[in-house]
Amino acid sequence: MSNQHPKPVIGIIDWAKAPLSEAECLIEREVIGDAAEVKYFLCHSDADFTDAICSADALIVWHNTPVTATGIGRLKNCRVIIRNGVGFDSVDVKAARARGIPVCNVPDYGTEEVADHAIALALALCRQLFPLDVEAKRLRWTIPVEKNLRRLRELTFGIVGLGRIGTATALRAKALGFRVCFFDPYLSSGVDKAIGVERVSTLAELLRCADVLSVHCPLNAETHHLIAAPELALMKPSAFIVNTARGGVIAKAALFAALRNGRLAGAGLDVVEDEPLKTAEEAATPNLIVTCHAAFCSVESKQEMRRSSARIARTAVLGEALYNVVN
Repeated sequence: MSNQHPKPVIGIIDWAKAPLSEAECLIEREVIGDAAEVKYFLCHSDADFTDAICSADALIVWHNTPVTATGIGRLKNCRVIIRNGVGFDSVDVKAARARGIPVCNVPDYGTEEVADHAIALALALCRQLFPLDVEAKRLRWTIPVEKNLRRLRELTFGIVGLGRIGTATALRAKALGFRVCFFDPYLSSGVDKAIGVERVSTLAELLRCADVLSVHCPLNAETHHLIAAPELALMKPSAFIVNTARGGVIAKAALFAALRNGRLAGAGLDVVEDEPLKTAEEAATPNLIVTCHAAFCSVESKQEMRRSSARIARTAVLGEALYNVVN
């Protein structure tokens, strides 16, 4: 009889409704090598966690698969939960901490893609690409949205949260000629001078001056509905709002109402509260561009993200020091 211990198991949890990986997990297996056995599972939520999942030594969890206190309470051997992406609001980090389970994320894999996507949405709004596309395809040649077409260098680009992605977006907006301002109460002094943008001291000040408002903060108890009806009322009726962060930062009902009654000129959303859109009425909201929580996505970014998650999982099962721990 062999005295060898069985290999640790790293479980990869993908969303059953719309899987983002392949069952073979070739990238993860290449990184993890012989350090552990890799198993792939499809789940709608942690209610679907099987005994095999609950016995795994590490879990890599794709977005849209919530891991609640109940699911965490069922884990037997888990040394780390890795959220395969930047945001970790889908994992109950407090419950994990109470169980002594570190939660890690991958904060830097899609910085370029999300910043590019935010700028793309902003440009589509400022230059009214989608309404003009519809008009041209009706075999017409008028400009019905002329009042919403703007000159970029006359506009203020406001950023909520100047982290990695917020900074990348700020530099892109600055290069396009926008005046760039930001609000971030947790950022140390001098960052504005280092990258050549302006800092404002309150969110209200940013909302009042922004012609384009781009959201780049995490979703937590403090930022949930950070922008709701009172905040939207402070913005210019000619302003546009862009969100490539998390849907719950902006109150969906308040934003859609502002678009319907003309209190805002437009919105570009890669994320929405309680995504995806739920009704035809929501989808018909005027001056709204919506993409499919895809800002992070590119061939290159997904490969980078998966490799980073796999490296963290390998580190955990080998008993080495973890990084990107969020709890």
